[in-house]
Amino acid sequence: MKLKFAYLFLMLCCLSCFAQKTDHATKNNMADKPLFRDPVFDGAADPSVIWNKHEKKWFMFYTNRRAKDSTARGVAWVHGTRIGIAESYDGAHWTYKDTCNIDYQIKDVTHWAPDVMEHKGIYHMYLTIVPGVFEDWYHPRYIIHLTSENLTDWKFQSQLKLASERCIDASVFQLPNGTWRMYYNNENDGKSIYYADSNDLYHWVDSGKKVVKDRGEGPKVFKWKGKNWMVNDAWNGLGVYSSEDFTNWTRQQHNILQIPGTGMDDAVIGGHPDVVVNGDKAYVFYFTHPGRLPENKGEDTYQTRRSSIQVAELEYVNGNIICNRNKPVFINLKFTE
Repeated sequence: MKLKFAYLFLMLCCLSCFAQKTDHATKNNMADKPLFRDPVFDGAADPSVIWNKHEKKWFMFYTNRRAKDSTARGVAWVHGTRIGIAESYDGAHWTYKDTCNIDYQIKDVTHWAPDVMEHKGIYHMYLTIVPGVFEDWYHPRYIIHLTSENLTDWKFQSQLKLASERCIDASVFQLPNGTWRMYYNNENDGKSIYYADSNDLYHWVDSGKKVVKDRGEGPKVFKWKGKNWMVNDAWNGLGVYSSEDFTNWTRQQHNILQIPGTGMDDAVIGGHPDVVVNGDKAYVFYFTHPGRLPENKGEDTYQTRRSSIQVAELEYVNGNIICNRNKPVFINLKFTE
């Protein structure tokens, strides 16, 4: 009898320890809210997330804007900075690492909207360049191609010839036939989405075709739940599209991240996303301007300029993508070499 009680007591202790460990692991994997703020300029935006094979960490590249610079006039504060890097072991907790060392030197260069991916051991970045620091929006910008072996030091490869002299926000996706397609925003044609194709990631042929006519920027293309998706920043949350051929895109009725959330720094619309599909789950990384509340409309201050990176889990319901940004996000990104 004593042995039975001892055995039962041991089992209960084991179950209790397991429950405590499980609960601890779950709490540790609950994403921070906000997920990340840049400690230098406090202007993190336009995230791009990738696994660093060498350091065994997740890297997040982001546009940085000089939100803290009270001397910047007009929109000069969104210019003049390099791409920032944050790092994480699980996707739930991020710390600032550094800025990218980019081998592309021109006077007062501005780096925007990195799109980073890996192919055959080489990392590729497609980066928007603004050739200067300007106080308004009406200036040339273009996309360049960079490569790296360590995700920190980047070598210039080429400037892409696209549909106009005002093209931004690359998103590169490998098509089922093995070739590559870059979706981007052509600002000269109503800020609609165009695309270019490549066989090798180095040489690109522009299609001259508008595949999404709606105004928007920051497209991100991904495959999930057996469907091909695009999300983009519609300045009213994120527009969501699906396609069977990667050319004809159908917009779903409702945007995501349109209704302000209740979490810290999340009570405004979400903007310029990245999507990470990990196993059967998909997570949207996006940014907010927390100070751009209705009562602050028209104000240009540090509080309306600063921005935060956030993350939310996507859900697939009745053929559509939905997103409840107010749910706690339990995320533990895994990568198999």
